Amino acid sequence: MNRSPEPAEELERCLDLFGTSVRILAGAPAHPGAPSAEAAAASAEAVLREHQVALSRFDPDSELSRLNRDPHERLAVTELTARAVAVALWAAERSAGLVDPTLLPALARAGYEHSRAGDEPASLEAALSAAPRRRRAWPHPDAAWRQLRVEGECVRRPPGVRLDLGGTAKGLAADRAAVSLSEQTTFAIDAGGDVVVGGASGTPRRVVVANPLAQTSVFEFDTIAGAVATSGLGTRVWRTTEGFGHHLIDPSTGRPAWTGVIQATALAPTALEAEVLAKMAVLGGPTDGPAVLEPGGGVLVLDGGDVILAGALRERTEVAA
Repeated sequence: MNRSPEPAEELERCLDLFGTSVRILAGAPAHPGAPSAEAAAASAEAVLREHQVALSRFDPDSELSRLNRDPHERLAVTELTARAVAVALWAAERSAGLVDPTLLPALARAGYEHSRAGDEPASLEAALSAAPRRRRAWPHPDAAWRQLRVEGECVRRPPGVRLDLGGTAKGLAADRAAVSLSEQTTFAIDAGGDVVVGGASGTPRRVVVANPLAQTSVFEFDTIAGAVATSGLGTRVWRTTEGFGHHLIDPSTGRPAWTGVIQATALAPTALEAEVLAKMAVLGGPTDGPAVLEPGGGVLVLDGGDVILAGALRERTEVAA
């Protein structure tokens, strides 16, 4: 397998944010007026931390937590929170309700009321063996997100509705942080599987799609610019009194979705788009998941480890397994 040349030496910063590991890579300035790698990486880190402080539902002092506790229908928020809620609403509309930001009560019932960062995940193989019959997820016809509104810097929702911005907030953060790195020769941000790459030099970068069932990769490919996001069950499965739970909820049942797809990787222009497509592909199952990934390309991993390539990735030859 031919590998692309590695980018020139880059500054690296590793952080613990969003309940996951975050990595920032920044190359040299692309022109005389561009910031140094250190300054660009520091700016990107500041953006990511700003999103963490405002939008973590696990921090009782975050603006999102205050919003979730507030009994009023309409609440003034900062521009950042208003934008994050608007993005979550866009994701719900884009996915026809599959990616639903109002499923926090269902997540809590599934065992995800509190952060599981640092917890050892349960065995995915054991969870799959005990899981119910596979079925694709469906939207809920009366979902509360349909009553969610962003009016300038105010959020309006039915009293008592709590929001989990989760993956869309992480994708938004990665996209906004990438702007701070846009004047470098090369850059990359990996926010727990939401990856944005680019840089003025146009240097290819190798992306490795991990196998959630083994310590191997299922596919590798090169990309110069854009975003890649992976959603799946690999690191977010836990035992419950009823068996096993995970964080991808079927809106129609309010229970963890066991669709026959355990991981999806999507390519898109932005991390936000890629994040939404990847989650849609997992929830859509083996029948509808490939069509979701078709426009930009992507990779599906099924329960038994079979791999389905979608879109432009079917033409690639960098298959690792």
